[in-house]
Amino acid sequence: MPHILSILIWLPITAGIAILLLGDRQIGAGRWLALIASLVTLALTVPLWAHFDTATAALQFIEKLPWIPRFQAYYALGIDGISLPLIVLTAFMTVPVVIAGWTVIESRPAQYYAAFLIMEGLMIGVFSASDALLFYFFWEAMLIPMFLIIGIWGGPRRVYATIKFFLYTFLGSVFMLAALIYMYVKAGDYSIASLQALPLTLLEQRWIFLALMLAFAVKVPMFPVHTWLPDAHVEAPTGGSVILAAIMLKMGGYGFLRFSLPIAPDASRELDLLVIALSLIAVIYIGFVALVQQDMKKLIAYSSIAHMGFVTLGAFVIYEIVAATHRTQGAGMGLDGAMVQMISHGLISGALFLCVGVLYDRVHSRQIADYGGVVNTMPVFATFMVLFALANTGLPGTSGFVGEFLVIIASFRASFWYAALAAVTLILGACYTLWLVKRVVFGAVANPKVAALEDLNPRELVVLGALAAAVLLVGIWPAPLLKVMQPTIHHLLTQAIATKL
Repeated sequence: MPHILSILIWLPITAGIAILLLGDRQIGAGRWLALIASLVTLALTVPLWAHFDTATAALQFIEKLPWIPRFQAYYALGIDGISLPLIVLTAFMTVPVVIAGWTVIESRPAQYYAAFLIMEGLMIGVFSASDALLFYFFWEAMLIPMFLIIGIWGGPRRVYATIKFFLYTFLGSVFMLAALIYMYVKAGDYSIASLQALPLTLLEQRWIFLALMLAFAVKVPMFPVHTWLPDAHVEAPTGGSVILAAIMLKMGGYGFLRFSLPIAPDASRELDLLVIALSLIAVIYIGFVALVQQDMKKLIAYSSIAHMGFVTLGAFVIYEIVAATHRTQGAGMGLDGAMVQMISHGLISGALFLCVGVLYDRVHSRQIADYGGVVNTMPVFATFMVLFALANTGLPGTSGFVGEFLVIIASFRASFWYAALAAVTLILGACYTLWLVKRVVFGAVANPKVAALEDLNPRELVVLGALAAAVLLVGIWPAPLLKVMQPTIHHLLTQAIATKL
């Protein structure tokens, strides 16, 4: 299909602008327009997946138009096996966000839906851009709708959380822009392929790697630049938390795979232990922090940081595998695990935040102490929440198991201790997740509000049912996902271990 990537980017953005023009007085039409636009965007990913050639690592569905000729910057799009699953995830997760806010958002609903649709288009643009300046444009522009979503529809401390979120992410991105400009001066254009092929000295690679790492580490988020995330999650509305956890955090991992490893392979090899150490700290330390949380959203937010530590661990452990085994065979498993973990975490964390949203809409509290015995009044909801909680712990048969298993096996090939420390998160994850379930779902009903709860309505049942099916499908049959990724992963591994010196 010609220009399908442009359609995927601009269709939701155009629909969002149309909803703004309709305004709150015609919000009935606006809601349906938002749902139709998100469903059509998701439907368009089906031919994208069906016509994707899994035998090549080359960019596909390429589009290229002049954008800023003076700076050799182009409106250039193209996807590979790393981009495609993340685009599908973005389109898939936007639909439940639109449905979840159907009757819940009463203040400025037109602007609410418009912000999410515009953000969907911009996020797809991030994963589709093959020009670094265009990538940066989408990367930064996406902050604006999320800034508004948290700042307008967030909780009591939304202004503090919004400003903290914006400052952390924007300041990190400034260093990325400096690195991109430096490489443009040397390469003569902003094509990502040109930047990946650019010959660089070790000193240049170090500075570029650190500049890029600051931007991507904040977005993942890695320890110690993770502190904005729990505040943003707690104050954000349910839809904001879902997109923040399911999609925005993945942009950091995508940035490491698309930029850091192929552009600065020697610096990545030299500084891999730094990233591995920070990843293991996130996996273990943040797991203990999650254990003491009293707010459900804050607990899931810290859980996200711990699980995203697997992504960066899998991406950089490849160098230790090559050093330990003196061969590249098996190193790609870490990259496979990082990608599957990103997709899996997007589904599971989004589902858990939607579960919290279902409870909050009824009880208007996120405090764990205000619940107990939910299974007695909401058995269908309890079934879904327990399923997503078990997936969060890495239960075999769910998507949570596949990515973590691949990363742990890859870590074991590098060092027993990496694998042992990474495996600690399976224990900690089970502790804080199952303790959350025990306190919220099971036990006696102590709160009169919980005793009066009604089970899932058809709208909520459709949303959680679709996510449950996706979590089980990836967990039981990950082969299609791995098949799409592997040629690109193999090419990325070749780029990452090749020296530029």
